Amino acid sequence: MKKPPVRPGLAAFLALSMVGTSLLLVYGGVGVRLPKGLRLQPAAGGSDGGGDALLRVPGGSQAPAPPLLQGYVSVSDHRKPLKMHCKICALVTSSGHLLGGKQGDMIDQTECVIRMNDAPTRGYAKDVGNNTSLRVIAHSSIQRILRNRNELLNMSQGTVFIFWGPNTYMRRDGKGLVYNNLQVMNKLLPQLKVHVITRHKMLQIDDLFKRETGKDRKISNTWLSTGWFTMTIALELCDRINVYGMVPADFCRDARHPSVPYHYYEPAGPDECTMYLSHEQGRKGSHHRFITEKRVFEKWARTYNIHFYQPEWKPGAPTINQAEMKPAY
Repeated sequence: MKKPPVRPGLAAFLALSMVGTSLLLVYGGVGVRLPKGLRLQPAAGGSDGGGDALLRVPGGSQAPAPPLLQGYVSVSDHRKPLKMHCKICALVTSSGHLLGGKQGDMIDQTECVIRMNDAPTRGYAKDVGNNTSLRVIAHSSIQRILRNRNELLNMSQGTVFIFWGPNTYMRRDGKGLVYNNLQVMNKLLPQLKVHVITRHKMLQIDDLFKRETGKDRKISNTWLSTGWFTMTIALELCDRINVYGMVPADFCRDARHPSVPYHYYEPAGPDECTMYLSHEQGRKGSHHRFITEKRVFEKWARTYNIHFYQPEWKPGAPTINQAEMKPAY
């Protein structure tokens, strides 16, 4: 089937409508109490849909269908749930550590490949692969996604897109600027599978950060990173997660650490450790807490089926009174 053409004015329309959009994440509302365990579950009486459907199999027995993931709304059809499950996932970061690793073939052999924001594959396939099953995107990245639409949108065969952002921009009552733009995009490109994270789910993810770190995101002026959202989503849909390009939390403490670009596709961009340390130690304004998040990922890897490659490392046993690089609040 011939793909519908992309209207030339799409990027311009969305870029104009995004002018003035703030990057400050204000999720709003009160926190939602999470149940015990890491996996996120909807609160009782929630309206996000879900349930475990059953499939009939030969012989009259029943087998579970792919689970309906809670807290994700289809932009094209609100009644259509996100149904996805993978035995093994490759979570490909945007780190410069991927350069020269030649892990592309290994990544492409994985059942599901997860990427973030506008990280490209064209020109980097030897190191990062070509396939993309799921792309998790921050609301602030929509303009870059559109600028690279020939690769990231038009060439996406079966890729699921999940956009996240504060309720101010993602609300579905006609006042959510980003959500409105996603609706326009999905109408012009109806083959895209575009979902957004619900406000209820965003609140759960906020509470997860507070429970795992002891830090209130708002009080500490913290933006949760796309990496944080991607890892929590991967834990819901993957039985095993192979992470490519993520360093351990203490990596940047070592004065001998190699210098790599923060994004593999921006070789002249900022140094990765410089970015991590400046955000972690930031005193004014809002910052990502990359190192804090990685410390949580290390902790999760001791319990859940998470493995790290390029560089390859395993989380050590937790130590008592381990010194931590704490952000100034």
